[in-house]
Amino acid sequence: MASEGAETVVVTKPKVKKLKPARKQVKAGEVVKTETPQTGKEYNIWYNKWAGGDREDNYSNKVKSQTRCNIKRDSGLTRANTTGMKYTCLFFARGCCPYGWECEYRHMLPDPNDTLPDSSKDCFARDKFADYRDDMGGVGSFNRQNRTLYVGRIKETGTGLETEEVVRRHFKEFGEIERDDSPTTHAVKVLQYRSVAFVTYKYEIHAQFAKEAMACQSLDNDEILNVRWATEDPNPVSKVAEKRRLEEMGQEAIKARMDPRIVDAMRAVRALEDGDILDDDGELTQEQADEGDDTEGRPDTKRRKIEQEKEAEATSPPPREPTQPTSLLSADTLEGLKYFAQIRQQNGAMPVKPQVRPPTAPTGLSLADYGSDNDDD
Repeated sequence: MASEGAETVVVTKPKVKKLKPARKQVKAGEVVKTETPQTGKEYNIWYNKWAGGDREDNYSNKVKSQTRCNIKRDSGLTRANTTGMKYTCLFFARGCCPYGWECEYRHMLPDPNDTLPDSSKDCFARDKFADYRDDMGGVGSFNRQNRTLYVGRIKETGTGLETEEVVRRHFKEFGEIERDDSPTTHAVKVLQYRSVAFVTYKYEIHAQFAKEAMACQSLDNDEILNVRWATEDPNPVSKVAEKRRLEEMGQEAIKARMDPRIVDAMRAVRALEDGDILDDDGELTQEQADEGDDTEGRPDTKRRKIEQEKEAEATSPPPREPTQPTSLLSADTLEGLKYFAQIRQQNGAMPVKPQVRPPTAPTGLSLADYGSDNDDD
């Protein structure tokens, strides 16, 4: 009979939210495409604008986007989830995909854990280029990992911190923003009185999505944003931090692809070289960990081993330099010849006399064969 005071524990499994089919963001023909007013004489198909017009007029002629992506409402399953397509729909990011669940691309925020098939393409399957455009727009470059967006033409209505909060509230929907030691604890920098902000995401793939999703959108004051790629930060501290971050990412990627047994073997070899003792789990024992934490004690094993090797080299006699030969034959060759001569004498072998070749008779005319008609000769 079970005791009356026993309590039953009910374990509830967390509910897994199932994605619904993606909805159609717009209907066919609902979005009206407006032509950009002509500000020049020639149309540049590379930059998608009129050439010869003033740069400021080009930005002032921008019109506000008619649609905007809502991640919570628009995300869902499409045909790409069954076919294995890894790329995201560009029109979904802009909020104007009319296909919904019938789309061949994904309708959800890109997952940074999913590796794209081609690193030379962005999350929308568009080819990157070696260099950025002059206006820092477009797809971007494959030579540098850029996670920072330049956001221009912001209407400031409060202090710098208030504007940072407004920018962060609108951009955090499209990815995780990097954290730093600023008062807002997020990597959102606003240049006050210049209507410019910089937003740094934790992953580049989220920056690619946010650039297209917030292009020609507005924050709280009905402005038209100018979203571009940011140039490289000239701060040396930021350069060192970015280099260290890329190195750590590379090490983690290599470690994830390596066989765990090889990693354990390399760790064991390194422990043998350092003179450490590992437990069954491949970690340092408690004694070794305590010795490593004790900074006031004697130097570590590796340094001590190096010092012992240096002392052994100092006490060992200097190596004998080879003697310079004084004749055509070296000293080693002469000693070898003497050794073989002694062996020959011990065996009683008679010295071999060199054979003298007989002189050959001359074949041509000689003085003895010369004759003369004169008897006196």
